[in-house]
Amino acid sequence: MAHRAGFVNILGNPNVGKSTIMNKLVGEKLSIITSKVQTTRHRIMGIVNGEDFQIVYSDTPGILKPRYKLQEAMMSFVDTALIDADLILYVTDVTETGPPNNEYVDKIKSSAIPVIIAINKVDLTNQQELDKIVDVWHNSFPSAPIIPLSATNNFNIDTLLKLVTDKLPESPPYFPKEQLSDKHERFFASEILREKILLNYRKEVPYSVEVEIESFKEEKNIINIRALIHVARESQKGIMIGHKGSMLKKVGSEARVEMESFFGKKVFLELYVKVSKEWRDKPQMLKKFGYQ
Repeated sequence: MAHRAGFVNILGNPNVGKSTIMNKLVGEKLSIITSKVQTTRHRIMGIVNGEDFQIVYSDTPGILKPRYKLQEAMMSFVDTALIDADLILYVTDVTETGPPNNEYVDKIKSSAIPVIIAINKVDLTNQQELDKIVDVWHNSFPSAPIIPLSATNNFNIDTLLKLVTDKLPESPPYFPKEQLSDKHERFFASEILREKILLNYRKEVPYSVEVEIESFKEEKNIINIRALIHVARESQKGIMIGHKGSMLKKVGSEARVEMESFFGKKVFLELYVKVSKEWRDKPQMLKKFGYQ
């Protein structure tokens, strides 16, 4: 049997479950997940290997209209994903009753790239309403398979995986078979910490934060990590630290526990907070953080 391999890029609006779906398909938590929009900032690849196939998934930021340079950079990852895909997995959910009229959907339609439509969160609706949603998407993408699923309940994930595999082009693998992602360990450490910040802080604060791993030193029995949390304004520094350091300690403790599970090793985590004024609109800082 010929070997199949290809790039499957996951696109869709914020909060439809793209990251959850990729984590389920890959079998590992590579993308952080929260209920907040703009959780995913980077394009993150997850690689699934079988004896005769290799799927290179890309989780991308949710499609939005940029308000500052960080969001412009995030949308550039989406633009790239529209160019280099062998297959586009467009994720919607049952709260989106029809295809949004935006430039990205139009670009997908006008491309020659095969598309699969995944309708997520079907556990939140009934069959009659689901049938209506399927019809709307079928009218917009008549040649695309449409898969209703529930990522959180693992419903139809196996069906989606088989469909994706069947649509891959014949190709040798693009990455070594043991490789899980294109990202390095520092990246996952920073994302785990950023997830805990998103979960523990409210309003604008978590969106104004970037995590920089200044030091990542792995020894035989422990990983020593020094992380710098950048905030955009002076007032956010005190909020981030909390009364007598309580919030920073809480976030650090939660992040350390998850890092130890992810890396399979004890972690010593040092956290510091720095004001980097309006970093989201500064090209030099965005480049430093890997957005350009």
